[in-house]
Amino acid sequence: MEGWTIRHILPDDYRPIITVLDDWWGGRQMRDMLPKLFFVHFRPTSFAAEQEGRIVGFVIGFVSQTDPSEAYIHFVGVHLGLRGSGLGRELYETFFKTALALGCRKVYLTNLEAKTAIWIAKDARSEHMRAIQWLNETTPPNVSFYLVRLSAYRIAGSDPAPLFQVITGPSKDSKIIGEQKKELAARHVLRRHFWEALLARSKSKGVLWFAQRSPTTDSWLSAGFGVQSGISLVYSIWLEGKSGVEVYIDTGETKENKRLFDSLSTHREAIETAFGGSLLWERLDERQASRVRSFLNVGGIGEGEEKWPAIQDGMIDAMDRLAKGTKPILLKLKT
Repeated sequence: MEGWTIRHILPDDYRPIITVLDDWWGGRQMRDMLPKLFFVHFRPTSFAAEQEGRIVGFVIGFVSQTDPSEAYIHFVGVHLGLRGSGLGRELYETFFKTALALGCRKVYLTNLEAKTAIWIAKDARSEHMRAIQWLNETTPPNVSFYLVRLSAYRIAGSDPAPLFQVITGPSKDSKIIGEQKKELAARHVLRRHFWEALLARSKSKGVLWFAQRSPTTDSWLSAGFGVQSGISLVYSIWLEGKSGVEVYIDTGETKENKRLFDSLSTHREAIETAFGGSLLWERLDERQASRVRSFLNVGGIGEGEEKWPAIQDGMIDAMDRLAKGTKPILLKLKT
């Protein structure tokens, strides 16, 4: 496992984080809980973790404006493939050190080693309930999270007494969902092994477009190929049935992406001749990026490791043909 670096969050981190946020939270719709303002106004107390040029974790927090001795962690996210790696703990600890240096003496969050965690709130909001439900789904059966509303009551002339009301907590269903998510983690291990084998096989064949890349747990693997920043080669693999190769164009500017794609498409016949077959030309007008791709019906990653060599050979050969057919033209199109 390669290391990561932790730095302060940047406004430009919003898009790459928000696009994966729901996936990191098990498919739950969490985007509304993390508006861009956190990336602009809470940078001194919020952090991102990078690995191989990609954001793989983050923590968003701030110091209380009402009581400067208290801090609050609003959101934490870790790439599914790095769960259990210690990255989450390091993100928390980075926030703790920052809060302490700013004079805070209390941080609101759950104890890292606890088996039962209770979040006490005066006003239990819907986003609090969603967070607790997600925690109960993604933690082991012996770990429980509760959201509790705290009120104060007085009877006649007695002293005020607290009243604790459980709003939400663990359930049998939430733990079943958690087990299903463990299956997803096993899929990540499978993908890493597949990419390790593909990269080694590619080097042995002298196809070196991905020579500097390391395996990941994603269903895709990308690499630059000496054209310009934002233009990359991408392998894709599905569990069953197919794989894919593509040239992905995302320079960060929609107008420039479409210019490059349109210019490239004027050479379509020459590129497809060099590739040895037809390609899918996807301008993707509704998105920032564009791409040129080919699907390979040679099998998927879940069809047995004994089939991997044939699948990988097909992918490596197609990638080599695609790269050689597009790179000379893309170099001429650089602004």
